Amino acid sequence: MTNDEAETAAVVELERLLLRPDIRADRHRVEVLLHQDFQEFGASGRVWDREAIVDALAADPAAPGPAEAFAPVRLAEDVVLLTYRVSGEAGSLRSSLWVRDTAAGWQLRFHQGTRMPA
Repeated sequence: MTNDEAETAAVVELERLLLRPDIRADRHRVEVLLHQDFQEFGASGRVWDREAIVDALAADPAAPGPAEAFAPVRLAEDVVLLTYRVSGEAGSLRSSLWVRDTAAGWQLRFHQGTRMPA
């Protein structure tokens, strides 16, 4: 495995962590994974900031459904775009932009969910 493959695999694992209910319920663990300027465009059309998403996940940590088809793409040395699909009742296409900070490591900077047709 090349260094690039190892780093993109690490980003996929961090995204998988954010899909686990036990992690989502832990405010501190979520805060560590989210960039200070995190923003999300939710599948509902709502725009979330870091504080709002941390509150929402702590209040309802249930996973949205099984995640699959992870496809990381290295956009720059410290930037990875990760796309994947969440299946189940609330199926959606997801994209996450991960950035690496020299002190904090990889953090989620932006996330978007788009509902799939039923």
